[in-house]
Amino acid sequence: MENSMRRSSRGARRSVTAVAVSAVLALTATACGDDGSGSSGDKGAEGSGKGRITFWDNNGGVRTDIWKEIIADFEKANPDIDVKYVPIAATEYQSKVDTSIQADGLPDVGGVGAAMLAGFAAQNALEPLDDRLAKSSLDGKLNEDMLKSMKAAGGGDGTLYSVPTSANNGVLYYRTDLFEAAGLDAPTTWDKFYEAADKLTDKDENAFGYTIRGGAGSIAQALDAMYGQSGITSFWDSGNEKTTVDDPKNVAALEKYTSLFKKVTPAADLNNDFTKMVAQWDSGTIGMLNHNLGSYQDHVKALGAGKFRGIPQPSGPGGKRVQVSNPVDGLGVFKSSGNKDAAWKFIEFATEKAQNSRFNESAGQVPSNTDAAKDAWVSKAEPTKLAAEALSDGSTTIVQLPYYLPDWNTISKTDNEPAFQKVLTGSLSEKEFLDTLAGQLNEAQKEWNEQKG
Repeated sequence: MENSMRRSSRGARRSVTAVAVSAVLALTATACGDDGSGSSGDKGAEGSGKGRITFWDNNGGVRTDIWKEIIADFEKANPDIDVKYVPIAATEYQSKVDTSIQADGLPDVGGVGAAMLAGFAAQNALEPLDDRLAKSSLDGKLNEDMLKSMKAAGGGDGTLYSVPTSANNGVLYYRTDLFEAAGLDAPTTWDKFYEAADKLTDKDENAFGYTIRGGAGSIAQALDAMYGQSGITSFWDSGNEKTTVDDPKNVAALEKYTSLFKKVTPAADLNNDFTKMVAQWDSGTIGMLNHNLGSYQDHVKALGAGKFRGIPQPSGPGGKRVQVSNPVDGLGVFKSSGNKDAAWKFIEFATEKAQNSRFNESAGQVPSNTDAAKDAWVSKAEPTKLAAEALSDGSTTIVQLPYYLPDWNTISKTDNEPAFQKVLTGSLSEKEFLDTLAGQLNEAQKEWNEQKG
């Protein structure tokens, strides 16, 4: 029955995708001028390069202030273009875009990170950007690894659908003041991590050693903890057909990790996404938090730079550090835009040195513009500096997640985030959870391999 349910789930997703693609292809061009409404049919139009464009921020609220600053400067530099800014929460962005693809309600330009890229590209929603980039002042100025990541995530044909803006990386934040008071070493290994999580917990004083992510975005964090402890360095087996997520070493690692819930973590963690988790850590007495570079500035504002550090993920036996890949974020032009020329101008402006630097300094991430990456703030922000070193000094192996699978985001979020909460509450075993996840991934990979062949 479990296998038939998997097939039914996959079939339903394929049907939804087929309907979405058919809907996009069936749309007829309408005369919308340059108002940025995005209702120009699936092909859209270059437009005059003037008038209004609509920009959807894929991390609205968190990045709203910095985007408003960049937009204001863009409008000063381009007085004949008006940008309508629409902030959309990261947890709602994919469903908003997927719905809008079918309803012909897409914006001109929007955030398109690697994790969502394949799904949008499979629905024919994005404009290829290779030719535009080749003719742009950005050509040769963007990090080659980030460009490769975006091209790989776009579906495997090497087309660029999103211009990278930032690279993120997993970080273990810890309260240096609490660690010093308890006489604990920095949690640089998994053994030290678990020791600190236990020793810093005093439920009577509402003090906890760790905060675990049980709400939206929980799967990526769980995978990071699994592969980090197991030391497995590839997401697929040698034949590139079967995933390693259900390897016995990963099962054991997940069992140890999820056992932390309510033992050394707040009970509220069951429903916490990253915004609630970060706010909880910043305002409470919790020892450690796994997030990424993006929340660094939040911690500085809340705690002050002297009360915490952000270090690379813990290393396992023998000093080997393994972590899963964090998706590159970027900006894309939606194919239905009636003003692609103006939309591209906005992307160019936002990704040039000065704007890319100020955006990533605010976000605490690594700039995609190679000139921006040389700015002084990059080396002064310790988590960013340490992350860059860990990724370049040979100490870290990255397990590449399959962002190229059109179903990746659905499998890793919609299908399995609720199931992970059942694991935390004890109503589903870690092995059952990973066996189901592996079955879905293997089927998606099989379909992908058949399409490539």
